[in-house]
Amino acid sequence: MTVAEAAEHFGISKEAIHNRIRRGSLKSVVENGVKMVVIDNTEQKQAPKRATPTRKSSLNNDRYYKYLEEQNAKLESRIDTLEGETRTLRDQKERMLIEEREKIERIYKEKDEQLKNILSSISSQFMLTTPEEIVEVEAQPVIETKSEVVSLKKYLKKHNFSQKKEDKIKKRFQKSAKKEDERIIVIGSKYYLDVLKYDYSDLVK
Repeated sequence: MTVAEAAEHFGISKEAIHNRIRRGSLKSVVENGVKMVVIDNTEQKQAPKRATPTRKSSLNNDRYYKYLEEQNAKLESRIDTLEGETRTLRDQKERMLIEEREKIERIYKEKDEQLKNILSSISSQFMLTTPEEIVEVEAQPVIETKSEVVSLKKYLKKHNFSQKKEDKIKKRFQKSAKKEDERIIVIGSKYYLDVLKYDYSDLVK
């Protein structure tokens, strides 16, 4: 018999026939380039019958395939759900990043405006206190008084006041600043003094 015929005869695969030939449990010869399997009467008697599928096994197979289809459908549904959740999370993340960027841009813009206002105020104050060159007024030379603007914090630190004394002086400056005392330069929440132009003895006594 050919290998295919032997496989059908024993009810096994062709690969199993080749394995038996290699193990020596089956004999084979080559005729005209084709491998033939030698079957004796003893092997024919011992050859198992081909199993025929029963109705029960066919029903079990149908149930098994149906179960696989159901599981596959569940997996596909779960994959679709996960993909939808992933897209939602990605969109939320993008929106958060955009909102944070816009928030940071607004903060920097506000800070820039505040900085511009502070610099403008400082600039205007220093322009008023910059030493002027000697000018002729009715043939008389006039020299503008020099100025030295320092912060209240630096002024107090320079004079080594006690903490209690510093607190009292700060309260006096706050009170005078509210009364729009021209000697006190207010920029934001800080106070500045022109120590060469004005006398502050009444506030620091």
